[in-house]
Amino acid sequence: MRNRRDFIKHGLVGTAGVTIGGLGFSARSYAQIRGANDRVNIAVIGIRNQGTVHLQNWCTLKESHNVQVRTLCDTDERLFARGVRLVEEKTGVAPATEWDLHRVLDDKAIDAVSIVTPNHWHALATVLACQAGKQVYVEKPASHNIWEGRKMIEARDRYKVRMQVGLNNRSSPNVRDAIAFLHGGGIGPLYMARALVFKARDSYGMAGDSEPPAELHYDRWLGPAPLRPYNEKRGHYNWHWYWDTGNGDTGNTGPHQLDIARWGLAKDEHPVSVYSAGGLYGLKQEQGTPTPGKRVYGDVDTYGHDQTSQETPNTQTATYRYADGTLLELGTRGRYTNHEGSQGQEVGNLFFGADGWLEISGDTWKAFRGREREPFAGSKDGEREGSHWANFVDAMRAGKDDALHSDIHEGHLSTSLCHLANISYRVGRSLTFKGAEERFGDPEADAMLTRTYRAPYAVPDRV
Repeated sequence: MRNRRDFIKHGLVGTAGVTIGGLGFSARSYAQIRGANDRVNIAVIGIRNQGTVHLQNWCTLKESHNVQVRTLCDTDERLFARGVRLVEEKTGVAPATEWDLHRVLDDKAIDAVSIVTPNHWHALATVLACQAGKQVYVEKPASHNIWEGRKMIEARDRYKVRMQVGLNNRSSPNVRDAIAFLHGGGIGPLYMARALVFKARDSYGMAGDSEPPAELHYDRWLGPAPLRPYNEKRGHYNWHWYWDTGNGDTGNTGPHQLDIARWGLAKDEHPVSVYSAGGLYGLKQEQGTPTPGKRVYGDVDTYGHDQTSQETPNTQTATYRYADGTLLELGTRGRYTNHEGSQGQEVGNLFFGADGWLEISGDTWKAFRGREREPFAGSKDGEREGSHWANFVDAMRAGKDDALHSDIHEGHLSTSLCHLANISYRVGRSLTFKGAEERFGDPEADAMLTRTYRAPYAVPDRV
């Protein structure tokens, strides 16, 4: 007897051609009358900040794709009221709430999970979801380290689920057109790409250790990370800037731009070498007169040039070389800077070919021939954005990995570029990478391909 998940894949949708044709419904009217048996029930795991973006996007698919946000999961129960209100206002249905991931995964009615946790939880949550038979949408970076990315691929393969990584530029029609233009030889053979991550950030400040909020399940929030006292400057959003939980801005904004760069270069492989250098610049080394706090993106306070306990660099460069000599460059600048490109891009991509160059900025692109100052090709007006979330649901129903715009294989290769840069930065030297084995042959660097997991929150060797 078919289970519900098989029915979603093969049932109403699989027979839509007969049903729609036989009853005289259009595809659009059919989408509006589909019943609960064809509904895709989603659980969103991690509902703060970027999690809210996921909630909004899943809610917009209620009518067009028959998607329902069934459950909100977060270790911080203070976030539930706002999340429930958002979903109920947009869909008319109040979702359930749960702080325990395992209870969410035990719910047989949930078809897919949307994982928007801090980076250090991405792989373990994904593997557990695969083992529970759930389809997986996981935010970028796909993993916290390179070994985890390989385990995620193995879990996808073993449990036969769809796994989309949140590199949503892959679903932008204009970005897809730009990549097709590059692959079609629009500026000649490519020899280099440059990924730009210019995001000036002030100090996130200092704080002493304290007791965690009563509503925060702190041990579960730490998960695979080492046990340490609670500190608000290492918690919500600030976790990005500490190696135990995040990967710095190279692993925060960087995955999007490095993914576009690798995609444009048509490199379905790891680079053979990497060199990265940088540091934490432009901030005071000693505590002085405090700067008044300013609330910024992530709903956290920043403090100008004040001292910070941040571990990751705010300025970082990286150069990768592929086996055929093609170069990929990354520029991460977390302080005040000039911009690059014809319009002054802060976050975007530049591609260099034998006949010219091309820039991608958000959902627009321009190509320049030779030394000419005016573009000879570029993006068209009109719809610029595609839904990466809708693509995931479409691929679920089709039951095909190749229908995904950014499956875990692509996500792993692009995420690994972030990790390679950070490893080179941390050991302080250029490294050769053996892509087929996913190791360096350098003991210090190889040790950073994975981590020591805190029981019982270990990503299993055999998934």
